[in-house]
Amino acid sequence: MRELKHLIYLENLLEDTNNDLVRQAQSEGKLAIGYTCFHAPEALLNLGNCFSVRLRAPHTTSMEMATYYLANNSCEYARALLERALEGGFEFLDALAGVDVCEANNRAIENMEIMHIQGKDKDKFFYCNLDVPYSDDEDCVEHIEEQITRKILKPLHENYGVDISDAAIREAVKEHNEISRILTEIGDFRKLPNPPITGYEYAILVLSSYVCPKYLIKDILAETLEEIKTREVDPEPNYRVRLGVVGSEIDDPSLIKLIEECGAMVVFDRYCYGSFPGRQVIELNDEESALTQICRWNLQNTECPRQCAAHRVQRRYDRVDQLYHEFNADGVIYEQMKFCTYWSYERTMASQIMPKEHGIHVLSIDRPYIAGQSGQLRTRVQAFVESLEIKKIRSEQKEDK
Repeated sequence: MRELKHLIYLENLLEDTNNDLVRQAQSEGKLAIGYTCFHAPEALLNLGNCFSVRLRAPHTTSMEMATYYLANNSCEYARALLERALEGGFEFLDALAGVDVCEANNRAIENMEIMHIQGKDKDKFFYCNLDVPYSDDEDCVEHIEEQITRKILKPLHENYGVDISDAAIREAVKEHNEISRILTEIGDFRKLPNPPITGYEYAILVLSSYVCPKYLIKDILAETLEEIKTREVDPEPNYRVRLGVVGSEIDDPSLIKLIEECGAMVVFDRYCYGSFPGRQVIELNDEESALTQICRWNLQNTECPRQCAAHRVQRRYDRVDQLYHEFNADGVIYEQMKFCTYWSYERTMASQIMPKEHGIHVLSIDRPYIAGQSGQLRTRVQAFVESLEIKKIRSEQKEDK
């Protein structure tokens, strides 16, 4: 297929957290609000003249400084963010919305705050660390709404004069939904037998929408959608099997490229920084405050294994099963960041439950933060692709008989 018009430009934007569009927005007087997790509702970080930047640490090599403050057996994602902060990579931020979703991320944000790494020259800069419930009942909704109001919305209003009214929140949700509808429509092309977009290309588009100001990236995404609608595909699919990827943070698209270089097509992305659940439309009614509805929506739609109530665990298995069939996948890769406590349990259980109870073939891996050049991982993915391909051939032979 012919290369997408904006692909190289978007790839270059992902080379740096403080990218060209972030700098452009700040030069126009906008406020950059950093965040680390789906549990900090993204739409609420895009109120008024604010724009959200989901934090990453591209091209991370050494984590020696962060390891000193954390530990060598703590999550590499958390250590990478702390290392980048210590290097001065997040000094452009005007606020940082952290989430106490796990001990590693909590400690990373605490160290940033204690050492006052960000906001040294910004007297209105503030940190927050949201306490996230473990389930999704109405008590949990009330709790997270209080947390967000006290720790995010009030400081935004008091420090920067940001409009936090119900009308302003609904306007931010409208912008979020516009981006989500575009990316959902693009992502749905992956359901086709011969998709006009690769999993790697889609990962670039989705990741760009997390780390760039929405109002500056929206037209690029919309133009790319129109381009994909008329894109000429190769006569035959260039993949051997179709895979879903499920798991923890993937903010480095080279991992998706590695998987597809092994002969797979990544057809659904149920991982942190992916399109499920972060790029779904948030439907609001007029009978209840927008803030309450967003808090409820986030708690009910998160796929994070921190949500350990029994019905939440079952929902995650059912959700993967749904996506597997909806996108006509042949198998699923369950991945976790090394030393991730929550996903280590989720991945281990899913590797047994999904094949036995759902009939889904699973490759279970743990991986480093930067995994795109891992020879060991490439070998394991290649073997998984070959095993699925053999199963497909045998199944087709049985049907012919």
